[in-house]
Amino acid sequence: MSELGTANETKQPSLGEEIVARINALAAISETPEHLARIFLTEEHRKAADLILAWMREAGMSAHLDAIGNVCGRYEGDRPGLPCLMLGSHYDTVRDAGKWDGPLGVITAIACVADLNRRGKRLPFAVEVVGFADEEGVRFASTLLGSRAVAGTFDESVLNTRDRTGISMRDALIQFGLDPDHVGKAARARGELLGYVEVHIEQGPVLEQKGLPVGVVTAIAGATRLAAEISGVAGHAGTVPMALRRDALTGVAECIIAIEEFCGDDQTGLLGTVGCVSAMPGATNVIPGKASFTIDIRSQSDAHRTRAVADILQRIEAIAKRRALTLQVEVTHENRSVPCAAWLTSQIADAVTAEGFTLFELPSGAGHDGMAMADIADIGMIFVRCRGGISHNPAEHVELPDAEIGARVLLRVIENFKPGKSANS
Repeated sequence: MSELGTANETKQPSLGEEIVARINALAAISETPEHLARIFLTEEHRKAADLILAWMREAGMSAHLDAIGNVCGRYEGDRPGLPCLMLGSHYDTVRDAGKWDGPLGVITAIACVADLNRRGKRLPFAVEVVGFADEEGVRFASTLLGSRAVAGTFDESVLNTRDRTGISMRDALIQFGLDPDHVGKAARARGELLGYVEVHIEQGPVLEQKGLPVGVVTAIAGATRLAAEISGVAGHAGTVPMALRRDALTGVAECIIAIEEFCGDDQTGLLGTVGCVSAMPGATNVIPGKASFTIDIRSQSDAHRTRAVADILQRIEAIAKRRALTLQVEVTHENRSVPCAAWLTSQIADAVTAEGFTLFELPSGAGHDGMAMADIADIGMIFVRCRGGISHNPAEHVELPDAEIGARVLLRVIENFKPGKSANS
């Protein structure tokens, strides 16, 4: 039996009620009861996988754990062996997480398949649901491991990466009951998928500000991350006149303001963040001689992001030069943007309006499994409003009516799905 107990024997819960009950049941599986953490290839991760597999089977799917730890369910079409519309998201979490990020997409997809199964409805294609094992990258500092394995782009060199306790990913897979030499068996062929659709909380405040329960995602933004260090001259806080200082930290402060102003003036939705700053030697009475900071730049357009990064670097180089400071910058991360397929986005848009809601399109500034899946299938995404736009935080929350609406939109997409001409075909 599912976590819903005997409720199914009396009154079938609504899609939203079923989703919320299962979100809560999954959230109870955590490293500690105080702070939700379900990290890749841990005991809690395995318990969560087993529970999701049970839900998939109750929904009428055949289900299994694949070679990387993804939970995979398949609901056959009107005849066996047809290509599939794949639905999914991830079931791992960050530390001290919210309970909706990732699981909403997996559980909503299962609820939709269960609804089809209750009605005995088969479609001219199969429906597959995948709960990706690792999207967050918490344990081995490498994101999208589950979806990259499915897409056939898994980098096997990461098997030698070690977590903070010294356990390698290879050994962790073995302890989990998987064979690290068979990770490649999780890969799917391009022709097996008709498309990939993911339901996810927005993780931002836009839908709430617009008063809308759902939105249609246009693209997943690409990101460039940089590590910068500015060097000046450390000195005594009481003896070096202000005009003669080469203060590295005030140089960083001016750079941060320049980045904020540059991105704020941009009319295309460019996002810029300085998330970490440190100063050395870090004493109250010493002028900082060195200071380091990170830069994160995101845009729907790779070309625009590349130009923006170049312009920002010019500005902070000019600041350093004017202040007689030296600047060193290293690119630490580069991820391309991924557009959602127009033919699939239009079907999602039709479902939103058919359910009686205003169509609103928006980009995703956060990364998702769709970024990896785009290598083998066209992708589409449905955002569901989250309270306050809060995510990666215990306060992360979706109201039951919004969970219901997200499910109704997805169910309508599934039932009216018409394969398009894939860019990958």
